[in-house]
Amino acid sequence: MIEKKLKLCFSCNRLKHIWKNIEGKKYCKECCSIIQPKTLKKSLIQIPTFSSKRAKLTAVYTVIRKKFLLDHPMCQIHLNGCTQKATDIHHMHSGKDREQYYLDISTWKSACRNCHDWIHNHEKDAKELGFLL
Repeated sequence: MIEKKLKLCFSCNRLKHIWKNIEGKKYCKECCSIIQPKTLKKSLIQIPTFSSKRAKLTAVYTVIRKKFLLDHPMCQIHLNGCTQKATDIHHMHSGKDREQYYLDISTWKSACRNCHDWIHNHEKDAKELGFLL
């Protein structure tokens, strides 16, 4: 068996087996477990997930969605394997039209997770059944 060479750990400054190379600096196993969580926090860059316009729409949507699910607590899709309890909002418009009808509750259906997944996994059949426009 080939013996790994000992190298100088950047943190403890001892000759040890190197466990990980983080940003070009070599660390032993013990130092890596201390250094890595701190390094990862600093290296992550926060990228906004929404534009400011989309964030405003999402805030409005969240309020309307909650009320819609309270008013429609049962799944309106009723496919095979339906769990009956609505947890999702299914938007009947997809693609380019989705943005235009995002807040239009006349194009919404309350759906259980099972039915909602089926619609998006079987788009051709869902269109035939009238669940996608």
